[in-house]
Amino acid sequence: MGPRLAEAVPSPKLELDFENAWQLLIATILSAQSTDARVNLVTPRLFELYPTPAALAAAPQPEVEQVVKSTGFFRNKAKAIRGASAMLVERFGGEVPATVEQMVELPGVARKTANMVLSNALGVHQGIAVDTHVGRVARRLGLCAEEKPEKVEAALCQLFPREAWNQTALRLQLHGRYVCTAKSPDCPGCPLNEVCPGREKPPEDDWRARAGRERARIPAR
Repeated sequence: MGPRLAEAVPSPKLELDFENAWQLLIATILSAQSTDARVNLVTPRLFELYPTPAALAAAPQPEVEQVVKSTGFFRNKAKAIRGASAMLVERFGGEVPATVEQMVELPGVARKTANMVLSNALGVHQGIAVDTHVGRVARRLGLCAEEKPEKVEAALCQLFPREAWNQTALRLQLHGRYVCTAKSPDCPGCPLNEVCPGREKPPEDDWRARAGRERARIPAR
């Protein structure tokens, strides 16, 4: 699986736009039950209005709700990003803490968000960020049988070396987003078809050709 997925997704990157760990934290909270593309349309204005954790923490709730409204569940999200920013200011000097244990104390932050921010913004790899795509692909590939994200994370962390955790998470996420989708996965066009116990249809041609097509599907960043 590894070499095939690495050829299909050679340089995996998050599809959320960010300039620092705090921005990625806020963007990730907003991405819940939304799309990265939608969040990327919202965050430039959000960070223009409130460029620091202190500014966002002090912003009126109704104003923040209006800015993030299009991401869905905007009242809860506005409350979470303001609350997380306030805690950063009050307890961590305005900086994103560098451990999962501290990060999950922030409003709106669970292990997935913590791992994603730490790995991609701070280079700290304490675990694997498991979103719905990662969990689904891991189960279809037979990497685990677990449903709960924390159990999927534990299983994947045992299978892959720590230095590969973040790239593994990003590759599984992108593969699930563009090929191994929740509905009507493209099994014939999947470069992992022959090694996937969950495949529903046979492959259509050589796996390297399929890997090339997957590379082309994923927008360059």
